[in-house]
Amino acid sequence: MNVHVSILFASAILLAAFAIERAGRRFRIPPVILLIAAGMLTKPLLHVAGWTLAGLDMVVPIIGTIGLVLIVLEGSLDISLSRERLYSARAAMWMALLGFLVCFAVLMPLIELYFAFGYFKAAVIAVPFALISSAVAIPNSQFLPAHGREFVVYESALSDIIGVIVFFALVHSDGSFLGVVQGLLGGGLVSLVLSVICAIGLALILMHSRGPIRFLPLLAGLLGLYAAGKLLYLSPLIMVLLFGLTINNPLLITRVPLFEHWMSDHYDTTLNEFKAIAFELTFAVRGFFFILLGYWTDIGTLAMPKAWFGALVVLFIIYLSRAALLRSFGGPLAPSLLWLAPRGLITVLLYLTARMVVPVPEWVGGSVLIVVIVSALLILVAQRRHEMPVKAPLPAAPAAPAEDPR
Repeated sequence: MNVHVSILFASAILLAAFAIERAGRRFRIPPVILLIAAGMLTKPLLHVAGWTLAGLDMVVPIIGTIGLVLIVLEGSLDISLSRERLYSARAAMWMALLGFLVCFAVLMPLIELYFAFGYFKAAVIAVPFALISSAVAIPNSQFLPAHGREFVVYESALSDIIGVIVFFALVHSDGSFLGVVQGLLGGGLVSLVLSVICAIGLALILMHSRGPIRFLPLLAGLLGLYAAGKLLYLSPLIMVLLFGLTINNPLLITRVPLFEHWMSDHYDTTLNEFKAIAFELTFAVRGFFFILLGYWTDIGTLAMPKAWFGALVVLFIIYLSRAALLRSFGGPLAPSLLWLAPRGLITVLLYLTARMVVPVPEWVGGSVLIVVIVSALLILVAQRRHEMPVKAPLPAAPAAPAEDPR
C-alpha cells in the first residue's frame, strides 16, 4: 500500500467504527461484535482489490498497549471517591473483587491440569478470562436505571484495574509467590512512590493548565512515563490509575494546605474537556483494534472443536459463579446484571501478552475470540430480561356464596 491508500484506509476504519458504534446503539447490538465482523469481512475484500495490510504483528500490540493505558484511565475517570457514593457502590466493589477471584481460582487449576502447566503459567492464562471489560460493559448498560448503570461502572472499572495489576504482577515476577506480591506492590516501594509523585504532578498540571493546547501534551507525558516505567521493570499502570482517580476527585489534592488554592476556577470545565478527548481517543483505539483484530484473526481457529469446548467451559464458569455472587450483591437487578459480564478489548490485549510469556496452542486464540463474541451477545439477553414486563398476578377467584343455614 502506498501512503495515500494507507491514509484512506485509516480514515475508512475510523468512519466505519463510528458508523458501527451508532448502528450498534440504534439496534442494541454490542458494537464489539460488529467491529470484529467488519474486520473479518475486510480481509477478503482487500484481497480481491490486491491489497494486503503488512506489519500487523507490530501495529496491533502498539495499538493494544495504548488502548490498555487509555482503558485503565477511562475506568478510573468513572470512579468517584465521595463517601456517599462509595457507600452505595460497595456491593459493586465486592462483586468486582470476588467475581475476579472466583473465576481466577476456578480457571487456574483447570488450565494447569489440561495443559500440564505449572500454576504460574496457568495463572497468566487464567487472568484475561477472569476480568470484565469496562470498554464493552459501560456503553452497553444504558438500558439500566441510574443505580444499575452506576453498579456496572464501578464493577467493570474495578475488575479491569484489578485484573491488569494482577496480570502484570504475575508476568514481571520470577514465578514465586514473593515475586508476585512484590509485583502487586508495583515492583516495590520505589515504583509505588514514583507512581504517586508522577500522578500528582500530572494532576497538578491539569488543574493549573491554561491555553488552547493542554491535553495532548499531558497524555503524551502519561504514555511516556508509562513506557519509561515498563523499561525500568516497574508497574506504571498504578500511576495511570492514581492519575485518573486524582483528577476525577481533586479534593484528594486540594485538601493538602500547599495545594488548596492550586485548582483553577474553571477546573470542572477543564476536566469535562479532558474526559471528552480521553473517551474519544479510547473509542478510536478500540475501533482500530477490533477491526484490525478481525482482519488479523485466522477464521479457521474459530471452527476448531477444541476452541469451542474451551470457550464453553470458560463461559459456564463465568456465569455460574456470577449467578451465585449476585444472590448476595445484585439486589433486584440481579437477573439483568447476570448477563452483563462481557469480555472484550482488555481480555484480548492481556491474552496477546500472555501468549508471548506462555506458549499455548493456536486454538486458544479462537477460544478467546469466541468468549468475547458470545459474552457480548449475552448482553442482549440482559436487555430482554430487563425489558420483560412483570406479569400482574391473576385476580383471586370470587369466594363461593355461603350456604343459607336455614
